[in-house]
Formats: sequence, C-alpha cells, structure tokens
Amino acid sequence: MPPVADSALPDVPVPPVTQTAPAPPAGVPALSFADAALPGAPASALADTPPSGTSALPIPGASTPGTSAPPVPTPTANTNPWHRYDPWAPPAPLQQTGTPTPTPEQHRARTRKLLVASAVALALLSGGVGGVVGAHLERDGVGGDVVLPQVGKADTGRAPDSVAGIAARALPSVVTLHVSGDAESGTGTGIVLDTRGHILTNNHVVELAGSGGAISVSFSGGQTAKGKVVGRDTGYDLAVVQVSGVRGLTPMPLGNSDNVRVGDPVVAIGAPFDLDNTVTSGIISATERPITAGGEASDGSDVSYVDALQTDAPINPGNSGGPLLDADGRLVGVNSAIRSADDGAGDGDGDGDGTESGQGGSIGLGFAIPVNQAKRVAEELINSGRATHPVIGVTLDMDYTGDGARVATKGGDDGPAVTAGGPGAKAGLKAGDVITEVDGERVHSGDELIVRTRAHRPGDQLRLTLDRDGKNLTVSLVLGSSTGG
Repeated sequence: MPPVADSALPDVPVPPVTQTAPAPPAGVPALSFADAALPGAPASALADTPPSGTSALPIPGASTPGTSAPPVPTPTANTNPWHRYDPWAPPAPLQQTGTPTPTPEQHRARTRKLLVASAVALALLSGGVGGVVGAHLERDGVGGDVVLPQVGKADTGRAPDSVAGIAARALPSVVTLHVSGDAESGTGTGIVLDTRGHILTNNHVVELAGSGGAISVSFSGGQTAKGKVVGRDTGYDLAVVQVSGVRGLTPMPLGNSDNVRVGDPVVAIGAPFDLDNTVTSGIISATERPITAGGEASDGSDVSYVDALQTDAPINPGNSGGPLLDADGRLVGVNSAIRSADDGAGDGDGDGDGTESGQGGSIGLGFAIPVNQAKRVAEELINSGRATHPVIGVTLDMDYTGDGARVATKGGDDGPAVTAGGPGAKAGLKAGDVITEVDGERVHSGDELIVRTRAHRPGDQLRLTLDRDGKNLTVSLVLGSSTGG
C-alpha cells in the first residue's frame, strides 16, 4: 500500500488521556509494569517514561518520591482467592468445587477395593455356573457309556481270629445232611470228628432215617457220600454217622466248654433252611442253661436234657448238629435247639427240617450242647453204639409245682420211689425229700435236676442240699450209670 502523506490527513487535535486506576483491594500489593516483564519483550519497552502525549499512570499502592510505602497486611483464611489471582503464575491443578483431590494412597486403596469386589463377583459367578453345569452332568451325564468307579483287587487274606478266618478253617470240617424216611425228609448239619469218616450230629436230625431211611452227606468241597448211623442217644440228643470212601477229611479241632465265659465271641456254621455253609456269629449269652427239647412222644421218651450254652448267634432249623466255635476256631458246642417267637411255652427245638413252613426262625436264643459232654457221648457211641447216663436212683414227682425237685412217693409200676441199693438209697434220700441245690447251685424243678445230673459222668460225686420236713440237710451222692437209647 502506498504511504499516505501527512498532509492528506487533517490535523485533529488529540486531547491528553489520563488513566485513573481504581484503588487496589486491601491486602494486595501494588504492581508496576517494571515488576513483571512480558515474556520475550525487551526491557526498554517497559520504560518509566510514558509516551508522548500521555501522562504517567499512577500504580496503586506504589510509593512516590518523598513518600513511604504503606504496610502490607498479612492474608487471612477468609481472604478471597480471586484477590490473589496472578495471571502469569504457573497453572494450578484443576479441582471440583467442594471435592478434595485424592492422594496417591487413597487412589491405591480405592483400586484395591475395586479389585477385591471384582474377584468376589467372579467367584460367585464361577460357583453358580459350576453348580448348574454339575447338576446337568449329574442328571444327564456327559454322553457315552456309564463307567462306575470301583476298588481294585486287594489281599483276600483275613486274620485267623476274624469270623472270615475262623470260617475258612472250619468249613472243610462241616457237612450238610439230607435225611429221608417214612415219606418225610429233613436237613441238618454235621461235624467231622476224625479221618475215619465219623460225623457228629443231633439225634433228631437222623431219627427220620429210622431202620430203612437214607442219609446223604455233602461236604463243603462238593463231594457227596452215603452215611449210616453208628449210634444215637435220645437223652443227650446226639448221634454219630459214618461215611466211607471219602479221602482228605479234615477233623474239627475240639475246644473245652469249661473254659467258655459269658460274652465270648462265637461262630455258628450250618445249613439253615437247606442253605449249606451258612456262617453266623455272636457271643455266649449264658452258660449252664438247663433246657429240655423234644417231648413229642406220649411217654416222654424223646425228651432230651441239656445243660446248654446259650448264644445269640443266629441259629435256625437246619443248623442242628452244626458247630459252635470259639475265637480260635475250636468246637465248644453242638447247636441243638432254639427258642422261636411262635414256640409258645417251653423251648423250641431245631428239628432240622428246613422246608416246614410252620417252623419259626431265630430270635437270638440258640442253645448248644457243651463239647465236653458231646465228646464223651460221641466216644461211647463210636466204641459201643450206646451212651451211658448218670443217675441218682430215685423217681421224681414231675408234677410238683414248688421250688425244687421232689422225690415222688411212688416209683414206676407202683414200686418204691428210691431204688433199693441205688445211689440215692446209699446217700440216705427218702420219698418226699425236696432237693434244692446241687453242688451249691440252686435247682428249681425236676427237669433242672436231671439236666444238672446229666452234665456229669457216671461215678462223679455230687453234694445235694434237700428239705425234709422243714429241715435242711446236706448229703453226698455218687452217681450211678444207666444205658440210654
């Protein structure tokens, strides 16, 4: 653009300009332009001398020559921060009105809380998803064939004194008897006594065979042989059967029933209801329990008297003649009778017929002939075919209802109640005496006196306590002998 000549512009008078600055607020120091140089401006641009045609601007609060500067008041907490505003000061951090800026420690704490909350939420979500998936898998499976977990093969050996250990040793010595005769049949159990084939069982098991019946003997290994009766005794309810042509027989070891105590563990083996080789276990519930079994004959000739071992080991029809074993696997009793719920009064007998629907089962009251008695009778049956019975030589009044066993006033066939020259006569017993104790053990009935007597051998000495006309007497008696049938 071409310069414009000065003469082209009319001369307009310019009035002098005077700036009037407002008084500075209280407590704010006065600033002069010399105090704050503009960035990048030369110092001469801020000279004290005003340009031509202007007057100097008085700086609020500045001192003039000949005057002193007023004192600067100290700021207070209530001072308005905008009164201290410095446009050229470094920028301060921005902040929300009324909210303090968090410190680094607060920021880290807030971050940790957020992480913990996130972890908890993730765990809850994972648990929920896992539960849903697990329920689905349990209900519907994962597809394919179902394979169930199972324990692998382990050592099958058992401790010798365990029920399994006792049974393993005893089973080869236990047989099952199937007896038939007179259009009847029954099942019982037997015990191998020796390698010659003698087998011990109950009389009521084999009596079905009679004179023309048959006995089949089955061994635990599967062998079968025919058996014949060597001898039997009704009073003791014992019999011996013999088999021939069987090799490798394992005799049952015999224990001692005098060593048995209440609470001892026992194992019973038999063929209840024709289920051979059945093993049960329990304890000795009582010893010297007087029981009678049988009694179906009108003359009472089939009654057996047993001073028995009582056990709660389950014994059922078919167990008759089987072993009752101690913790060492030795024979302590021959299972013979049970008391079942439908017996009514009296003791039930295990008659060995496992097919009769009318027979009751075990209620935990089983009875076994003590092995000491069974051993003596078995030996006599094997050696002579007959067993001997100890006797006291008197006739008892079996209808007596008082406490004790009373000697009858008359004997059989109206003979004397006390056999002349017999054991009772020699001991001084008289008709009408009431025997109350045997060797210090209380006797409550005639059956119990017979049981106590049968527990001994002929020739044993007994101490009897009796009541004679209201007086207590004690006598010594040596048992006599009679042959049973």
